[in-house]
Amino acid sequence: MRRRMRVADGRHVMVERLGDPRGRPVFLLHGTPGSRLGPAPRGMVLYQRGMQLIAHDRPGYGDSDRQEGRSVADVAEDVRAIADALGLDRFAVVGRSGGAPHALACAALMPDRVTRAAALVTLAPWDADGLDWFEGMTTHNVVEYTRASVDPAGLTARFIMRSAEIRRDPVKLLDDLRRELTDSDRMVVADLGLRNMLLRNYQEALRTSAYGWIDDALAFSSPWGFDPAGITTPVLLWHGEKDVFSPVGHSRWLAERIPGATTVLEPAAAHFDAFHVLPRILTWLLDDHPGGPGE
Repeated sequence: MRRRMRVADGRHVMVERLGDPRGRPVFLLHGTPGSRLGPAPRGMVLYQRGMQLIAHDRPGYGDSDRQEGRSVADVAEDVRAIADALGLDRFAVVGRSGGAPHALACAALMPDRVTRAAALVTLAPWDADGLDWFEGMTTHNVVEYTRASVDPAGLTARFIMRSAEIRRDPVKLLDDLRRELTDSDRMVVADLGLRNMLLRNYQEALRTSAYGWIDDALAFSSPWGFDPAGITTPVLLWHGEKDVFSPVGHSRWLAERIPGATTVLEPAAAHFDAFHVLPRILTWLLDDHPGGPGE
């Protein structure tokens, strides 16, 4: 089911509902740049598990209207509006990469509705006390996040130009990433099915504008709008220790501050390995006993 919905401030967001519409609901929050068409288990797998996934284009991506100046926290109101429209009272939430801070926002700001939350290869808040935010991060990301914090106009101009290039040739984004991929990530991205899914995801993300990507970068390099230490919902943090896009120190920092967080750090994994772990994470999100995935 695909549907364009109106949210509280009059904007429209594009929503994709996958799997069993009567199944237990999980919101899947896409990466950066990304869209509702990002990697996810096939519909038949979701039906077999009695599960539905709800994904939406964050503001400025795909067919969702832009929300200029949005913070990470603002996603909670969009998720609340989508859940209300679909008649979902309680639900789990998972985010990968750029979607992970947004999943934590939902857990922090909707404790009455979010049953469990998972953040895969997440960033930590920009103002994280005691964290060297850039330690272990690829040079490209250091440059872009620094530009977002000190020269947002420059970042905007650069991302508009890059997005135009990627719209003409979506392979360009993967080619740009490949220069800084670890061996583990290269193996993941080499899979033809996953590669095609990523290309379709990036193409949809930037189809109408660059502003989803721009506003994500600006939001990550600004205060999030909530304190992770105030999260009371059960949270799982998963991170590959070889990640160079959002380094593992970010999840370690969050693990020390989110009360009772379950933390899984994989020594041999990197950033894109989060695609493969998603089915295990979905099982944990809908499980009723304590422990991490696979325990």
